[in-house]
Amino acid sequence: MSRVGKRPVAIPSGVTATVEGQTVKMKGPKGTLSFVAHDDVEVKFENGQVKFNPKVDTNRARAMYGTARAQVANLVEGVTKGFEKKLEITGVGYRAAMQGKNLQLALGYSHDVVYPIPEGITVTVPKPTEITIVGSDPQRVGQVAAEIRSYRPPEPYKGKGVKYAGEFIFRKEGKKK
Repeated sequence: MSRVGKRPVAIPSGVTATVEGQTVKMKGPKGTLSFVAHDDVEVKFENGQVKFNPKVDTNRARAMYGTARAQVANLVEGVTKGFEKKLEITGVGYRAAMQGKNLQLALGYSHDVVYPIPEGITVTVPKPTEITIVGSDPQRVGQVAAEIRSYRPPEPYKGKGVKYAGEFIFRKEGKKK
């Protein structure tokens, strides 16, 4: 049995939760999110808490009800606090700037990379070498961060490129004479 799935998800004040069949909807100060649970998972809303149980006793059902609980906990955190990822840019001449609703990146190519920011995601550039991505859905925030990082991932010799804040880049030694 899943240790994560056994614990119910408490719904804080200011957040409204509705459970209709397999769909869980959360509405809070940061927006509205929904999640559809797997068919092997039973979802109940009781006493201000969302509870999960496997419908059948199979490995898949036991795995999925822990996953469903974690997803709903992320919904609650997303509509109350939101999620944030920070990226750092390292390299001579590498920089980022906001251009309307687009993120303009100078990453050593012959042209600037222009990344259109999707709906529901807020991107800020406090310094030319820092990018902050904020949103209520953790999957979308992570996807946007991964897409921006993919334009120039950090290389192991000099460490140049776009990396997550706090990410360790394994450095290699250059070739010998």
